[in-house]
Amino acid sequence: MTARTASAAPATDFEPPSRAEPTTVAEQVEAALAAAADNDGIIPIVEAGHPVLRQTTEEVDGQIDDATLQGLAAAMRATMQAAPGVGLAAPQVGISLRMFVIEDPAPVLGEVARIRERTPTPYAAIVNSHYQAVGDEQVAFYEGCLSIPGYQAVVARPRTIALTGHHLGGGSIEREITGWQARIVAHETDHLDGVLYTDLAEMRSLATSAQVARWWSQPSAAEAARALGFDLPDSPIL
Repeated sequence: MTARTASAAPATDFEPPSRAEPTTVAEQVEAALAAAADNDGIIPIVEAGHPVLRQTTEEVDGQIDDATLQGLAAAMRATMQAAPGVGLAAPQVGISLRMFVIEDPAPVLGEVARIRERTPTPYAAIVNSHYQAVGDEQVAFYEGCLSIPGYQAVVARPRTIALTGHHLGGGSIEREITGWQARIVAHETDHLDGVLYTDLAEMRSLATSAQVARWWSQPSAAEAARALGFDLPDSPIL
């Protein structure tokens, strides 16, 4: 709580400026692409607190033509790379549409890559995704979000998920995904249901990205759990 929220605001005739936002998905897409055209192809990323991040998104069902969707995917990919990030969901650029892009070059090597099961994930634009946990095994690692810049927290997620959906432009998806790629896909699909990673996180682990880099850059979150006082799921990988 800040000092300004601790007491009632004084009476005033001030009227806040209009916060009119695009209301339909088509309007949201148009606004995002217009913003990208004015910003070297980059769409401004919506941050936590914006209501679009808490909405259940619309399925992609012909309301946007294919060429426009391909243009949106290209702009989202450019935005993700510039951030930089490894995934970006449509709500994060102000669009309540069931669509995300992913691409992970997996720059980590050795023990970090092994423990986190992180291997390169090629670029993909995926629509109408849903997932379910496969089995009971969970793994927990520090995780961040482009819509909550500057912070990370430990999130326990299924090690393996069953993903359904479609590739943008055609081709159905029905497969199991394991490891870090499963984490990325689950994180982005959660966005499409109005869920942020902080809803699932162990909040005792919450830290600025600078402090994570200073203290908790180990391959697993075990040392952070011991020092900060939270539990981790059992994992045979460690």
